This record gives sequence, C-alpha cells and structure tokens, in this order.
Amino acid sequence: MPEKDLLYTIVADLKRTSREYLTAATESNCSSVRQMFTNLTNDTLRLQGEVFTLMQQQTEYSLPSQAPRSELDKHVQASKKTQQESRQFVSQKTGNDIQNGYIPNAEQQQSQSGSTQYM
Repeated sequence: MPEKDLLYTIVADLKRTSREYLTAATESNCSSVRQMFTNLTNDTLRLQGEVFTLMQQQTEYSLPSQAPRSELDKHVQASKKTQQESRQFVSQKTGNDIQNGYIPNAEQQQSQSGSTQYM
C-alpha cells in the first residue's frame, strides 16, 4: 500500500476512533470512566493532528480555504449559547448545578440506590 493511502487510512481511523471515544465519554455516567474516555479522545486528536501535519509537510493533504474569523466567532458564540441553555435546562429539571458537563451528585445518587451502571 502506498504511503499516501496508508496515511489517509490512519487519519480516517483516528477520526472514527475519536468520535467513538467522544460518544463513550458523553454517555458515561461514571466520572472516572468519563475522564478515561476524555483522555483517550484528547490523545487520539493529538495523534490525528501529528499525522495531519506529517501529511501536510509531504504535500499529501491540501488545506481547505480559510474561513473568515468573524464566521468562526459567530459559530463559537452560537455553540456557547446552546451549551449554556442546555445546562440551564438540565439544572432546572434536576435541581443540580452542572459543571464540566456532568451532574456532580449523580454517582452518589446511583451508589445509594445500589445499581451503578457503567456505559
């Protein structure tokens, strides 16, 4: 297999793996499992960036045109607004403050009920 094809395959696998890890982190109800998948996601994204840089240096991967900064800022602000609204909604429904994307007392509530599930 030519090196170019191998690098494209590796990048595609890293993209898929990072999506799977992100899904696992998102769906996990245990903070230690969530942290493990978050770390795996970050490591996978870092490796994907290194492979991308290698491909770019070898001119195997062409860059798309750059988006205007104002357009990026607009999307970032919209995402932050959606995140804040989601946190407020969940906080209202559960009566818990949400920090770092999870409900702090959820594990304690589950361990008291006697059924801890790891997703």
